[in-house]
Amino acid sequence: MAHRQAWSPQGPRATDGCRTLSPGSRAVSGGRQQCYSRCPICDHHHHQHAVTHPAVMHQLGSIEESDRELYTQQAVVFIEDAIQYRSINHRVDASSLRMYRWYYSRICQWGLGLTIVVVLLLAFVERPSSLSVSSDPRHRSPSWEPPCGFTESIEMVCLLIFCLDLAVKSYLIGWEEFRKNKWLIGYSVIISVSVIDWVLSVSMVCDEKLRVRRLLRPFFLLQNSSLMKKTLKCIKRTLPEIASVILLLALHLCLFTMIGMLLFAKTEDTKKNGEWELHFRNLPNSLTSLLVLLTTANNPDVMIPAYSLNRGYSIFFVAFSVIGTYCLMNLLTAIIYNQFRGYLLMSVQTSIIRRRLGIRAAFQVLSCLGPGEATEECVHVDAVLEVMSRVKMKSYYRAAITKEVQHYADVGYMDCEQFRKIFDELDKDRIKEHPPLPQYSSPVLQRLQVIFSHYYLTVLGNAVALANVICICTVLVLNSEKSTTERDNYVLEIINLCFILYYLLEMSVKIFAFSWRGYLSYRNNIFDGFLTILLLVLQITIYITYRHPHSQWDPSSHEVLSLWEMIRLVNMLIVFRFLRIIPDIKLMALVASTLLDLVKNLRAFAGILVVVYYVFAVFGIWLFEGAIKPPPEMSVHSNSSMENITSNFSMECGTYEQLGYWPNNFDDFAASIILLYDVMIVNNWQAFMEAYSRYTTSWAKIYFVCWWFTSSVMWVNLFVALILENFIYKWDRSHKCSVTDVERIRYETSVQLIFKGQIQEPTEEELLCQLHQHPHLHLHW
Repeated sequence: MAHRQAWSPQGPRATDGCRTLSPGSRAVSGGRQQCYSRCPICDHHHHQHAVTHPAVMHQLGSIEESDRELYTQQAVVFIEDAIQYRSINHRVDASSLRMYRWYYSRICQWGLGLTIVVVLLLAFVERPSSLSVSSDPRHRSPSWEPPCGFTESIEMVCLLIFCLDLAVKSYLIGWEEFRKNKWLIGYSVIISVSVIDWVLSVSMVCDEKLRVRRLLRPFFLLQNSSLMKKTLKCIKRTLPEIASVILLLALHLCLFTMIGMLLFAKTEDTKKNGEWELHFRNLPNSLTSLLVLLTTANNPDVMIPAYSLNRGYSIFFVAFSVIGTYCLMNLLTAIIYNQFRGYLLMSVQTSIIRRRLGIRAAFQVLSCLGPGEATEECVHVDAVLEVMSRVKMKSYYRAAITKEVQHYADVGYMDCEQFRKIFDELDKDRIKEHPPLPQYSSPVLQRLQVIFSHYYLTVLGNAVALANVICICTVLVLNSEKSTTERDNYVLEIINLCFILYYLLEMSVKIFAFSWRGYLSYRNNIFDGFLTILLLVLQITIYITYRHPHSQWDPSSHEVLSLWEMIRLVNMLIVFRFLRIIPDIKLMALVASTLLDLVKNLRAFAGILVVVYYVFAVFGIWLFEGAIKPPPEMSVHSNSSMENITSNFSMECGTYEQLGYWPNNFDDFAASIILLYDVMIVNNWQAFMEAYSRYTTSWAKIYFVCWWFTSSVMWVNLFVALILENFIYKWDRSHKCSVTDVERIRYETSVQLIFKGQIQEPTEEELLCQLHQHPHLHLHW
């Protein structure tokens, strides 16, 4: 730090001075702009630059080759940071940059991701193991239990990799940045606690009742995704905003609970106590009944005892549902959507600033290689092209940016604004250009090419595919009451053969019209062609196996797959092939592409859901493992203890036992995941809550209510909101496009692009101020 202040005129950070600098920080003398060198000096080469800096100020062309390589490497890394929305606050010396690029290489990131997946999947193998065919305790075979040390060895390898990951991250950003990074501090604490718990587990020969580190494993998934951390931060900030509606909802629930307990109080006439006995016996029971009614899971069962006595009682339940379910719950959804969207926009704004800052930093270091006599800061076109050749990015973006750079080849250099604009290509859609049609010399072939490349051929193919599906449906309806041995598979086989031959003909003429490359350039053609070839292979297999099957052929004696099984597979593929119509219907194509984008771009939200599932599943195992036991076998004679056990197994309609929900339990991790999913759907979720509160304690209801609120209220509403944002974004951008344009344009939809129209671009002064505050890049003006 003493060296920095010794020759940096504005101190270590120059925070106050940078606020007064004009964009570009150019000094004005006599009405003419003068170019001053802005050489970034890294920590590693600090002393060397302190000596050579005056020479650099006067003649940038005499820059040493090692310095030139360093500046180029810094620019490459800064541009890669901008592409990936990463922070540029890391070390910038040559060795650190090599380590940085190695760390963010595809193989290292895939290896780290695989390690996280492995450590999370250990929960399925550890005790209680999920390695059994069924989760039903009535006929579940003993699951395989790994020997002590097996999963522990795998886990220790994963923890060592996490330690290496933490060490590399900490070194790259430096100690000062590490102390300010709460996620890395938490990362080190989680690893330390996990190692301590691992040592205790091994010392107890894997016989411990509680593994604390299992609950901490989802943290490894969270800290590895910047977008997931932003999403979690947005959710945390959203919670106080919706507290008022939650309080209003709780007030609504409590008010109607008290009214219900007054309306359905116990009377002397036992025939009129049905509602009290089932749903309003006490305060916890009343609250639970109305809370479940809020989700409509027990409607109309909850009101039937009272409604059968007096139809006027329905007013109470209808009023509760209208106010709670249709007003307050939907209002809660709207508030969650609005508030979360606002905070997500703020996070996306930060990502965009990171991209602009990375591009500005790349220009700053490349300006050290610019012409020293220029009147303003600039970079050589050759230097930009060299940097772009080294940057790891998608090929079509590289080609687009390189093409833009070539426009300045005659001038030889680019200024700051020109340099920034060439990277606007990163925010544009990718236009997929199909190969040109093959040229035929024969007039007959040219005429056939025009016919076979016409859009009406695709329409005809869709009509034939629809006719094929209708034929299959007709045959299935006619044979629905027949067994597989009674069905006449011969007729259906002949029908499918005719249609498959047409599909093969259609594919052949399209290849003739478009050529192989042109045919495969359409995604729907790839889908269509793959299924056509697969159907042809199955048809040939049927012919080889059964030769020419006639109507009296009995395939049951054959050792291979029966004719019906093979035809059934063919029918499934034909029905699946009918999805080829999706790209030809604009709205349907947009819906399908939105679903695909959800898979690609909303992984952060799916990751948070995985974390929530994981944590609640671990807690569920800790609290309820083995809580519900199946009834004893009928051959076992009853005794006093058995009578006590079987007395709990009421076969009342709608209960856990009567519905046969035995496979849904917390006896292992996989079963816990499925049970939590069933509760999230809120269909009959009260059966699980009632059963576990009956077998354990009434406080078990808190666990299920917390899970319902977290999954069904919070996360599902957020997911619906983001589906709406994604679809509206694509709909607005494709509103004026034809069906062909929708096929040609590959929308690179991301969360950043969804909010692009509402993002405020940072000013030049704001970028320069942040560059001055870089902990390792020291700029001199």
